[in-house]
Amino acid sequence: MATIWKNVIVDMQSALAAAVTLTAITKADPGVVTSAGHGFINGDELKITCSGMSELDDKVVRVAETATDTFELEGIDTTLFGTFSSGTAEKITFGHSITTATTINASGGDYEMIDTTTIHKDIKTQQPGLPNAVSYQMDHLWDATDAGQIAMKAVSDVQGERAFRMRFGTGGKLLYMFGYVGASGLPGGAAQQVVTTAGVITMNGTPTFYAS
Repeated sequence: MATIWKNVIVDMQSALAAAVTLTAITKADPGVVTSAGHGFINGDELKITCSGMSELDDKVVRVAETATDTFELEGIDTTLFGTFSSGTAEKITFGHSITTATTINASGGDYEMIDTTTIHKDIKTQQPGLPNAVSYQMDHLWDATDAGQIAMKAVSDVQGERAFRMRFGTGGKLLYMFGYVGASGLPGGAAQQVVTTAGVITMNGTPTFYAS
């Protein structure tokens, strides 16, 4: 079933709880985290900071199958990831809602191609390198009193980073991401048109997707 840009809820992090130390993450599907007395419950949303298993650094994940000292990274297959050396997890509070966006467009994510042609071949070969940085550009109906716009501008003014969650009303899909926020709050537009203002999220790490 097609997913429509309709009834989409965009939430922004309003707080991060104190960092909890991670001591191990398995290479498995899903990855299992060891963290003594972590206190998380199923469904908690976490921002991971990680060394060694760099694929998890700055990634937003959900908690599943909790035990006293372990929990699963819901839906995250870490089998082919790097070897964990150290890390922390911070529980996210999504306390800000972004309700004035009229357009949203992703850019980046395409791969730089590395030339792997050898002197023995008669055709060129290549392989993907690092992906280019991903950003989401948004246009908003300008409202200097809107709580979401005020929150984004406050983060932007200090060049801050935040977690975001998109909840799609059609199909129940979710997207999590973490990155820098840019929002000047300046109004723009054309004669006899609505006044708009622009915002941008530049993603760190990789996005996380869930079916519901």
